Amino acid sequence: MTDTQRVNIGKQHPAAYKALIAMSSGVEEAAAEAGLNPLLVELLKIRTSQINGCAFCLRMHTRAALEKGESPDRIAVLPGWEETGYFSETDRAALRLTEAITRVADGHVSDEDFNYAAAVLTADQVSAIAWLATVMNAFNRVAITSRYPVGS
Repeated sequence: MTDTQRVNIGKQHPAAYKALIAMSSGVEEAAAEAGLNPLLVELLKIRTSQINGCAFCLRMHTRAALEKGESPDRIAVLPGWEETGYFSETDRAALRLTEAITRVADGHVSDEDFNYAAAVLTADQVSAIAWLATVMNAFNRVAITSRYPVGS
């Protein structure tokens, strides 16, 4: 880290940040309407933030997941979710799609990843998960670019 003072882009352009928050609220509603478990939604936010290395969002969504009743074990093994028995087929499809969207620069969202999700999830769930990943990636970029403080 450097001592360079970063511009908090959310404060610099509050209308844009408020629009992102409003979009996030709409996406949360879509996820609930699609029947996605709120714990899974938090895990998807955590996983996106892990991939992007966003400490601020990791702290925020880990706390939120724990407050909602998520298991510390599932949070602890989230980076290795494919190797555990902690996650349902729905969880796995959602995590796989979220990772593919987050890592889009590594080769786009493959047909294999999308088809796996579409075989397990409804169209509404696929769409809601894609929007969750999109919004969470945006929030990660805001926090990382602005260097939101975490800890002392």
